[in-house]
Amino acid sequence: MGYSNWSDAAFRSVSTARAGASSAEIFRGERSVDPLMDPKRLRVREARDSEHHPNSVPIIVGFDVTGSMGDIPTRFAQHELGALMAMIVENGWVTDPQLLFAAIGDAASDQAPLQVGQFESGLEMDMWLTRIWLESNGGDAPESYTLAHWFAAHHTSTDAWEKRKRKGYLFTIGDAENKPLEAAHITRVFGKPPTDVTFDAAVIQAAAERYELFHVLVTRGAWPEELIKYWKKLVGGRLLVLDQIEAICPLIGVALGVTEGSLKIADAKARLVAAGMSEQAIAQAVKALS
Repeated sequence: MGYSNWSDAAFRSVSTARAGASSAEIFRGERSVDPLMDPKRLRVREARDSEHHPNSVPIIVGFDVTGSMGDIPTRFAQHELGALMAMIVENGWVTDPQLLFAAIGDAASDQAPLQVGQFESGLEMDMWLTRIWLESNGGDAPESYTLAHWFAAHHTSTDAWEKRKRKGYLFTIGDAENKPLEAAHITRVFGKPPTDVTFDAAVIQAAAERYELFHVLVTRGAWPEELIKYWKKLVGGRLLVLDQIEAICPLIGVALGVTEGSLKIADAKARLVAAGMSEQAIAQAVKALS
């Protein structure tokens, strides 16, 4: 997938029509997962080069869609997707980006613990974004973030890696600890039992072979030391603390720009200051990106 081109004007037209709309009005209203986003029905999601995108870069953005987190995908559908694409495309930070949106829940209690779209270069990515079912359930924290890592490691195929040994990106976004992944979770979500180790560290390591991994910890102004320590240990320092949700687009954008070598750390820091992030959160981002 990923053969079309991004149109900022086309997205502005879509997002303008959504101004003031509720999550229920933006996202699909059915009380079940869209069959096209059900992991049981997929074998692999592909990010391929094309005439217009000869150096495709796969980017997975996995939203926590449990009860406390639905406002972030809503922000993306209303305006952040356009802002992110404008930032990385117009600045040339990422060559030929192809975005795939995923939704993450609770593997034990949710009807749809994982939903996955397609890698897209154009406005089709918005179509997949708004196909997400905001189940808004989830059991008590933790949530099943490593389902996204399992998907990236076992159910994606990219020309970036297979032709050029070039990693893509995986951002998971949430506000809780990770629910330890079990073989039963894989069987339930993907429809067949796993054939290899399912410990979280092994799953994350497998995803990290082909993706640059970041976890965006949403804290909404707080600074939860123990939760921050927990995620630093789990993702090996690639932790981005989002204390102001309005900064979600600049945070992901500068993470891409710096890791791609297209943006200097000093310039990234200036953008995060302008986005209103706290000194602590900016310092953590600089440390993670350095």
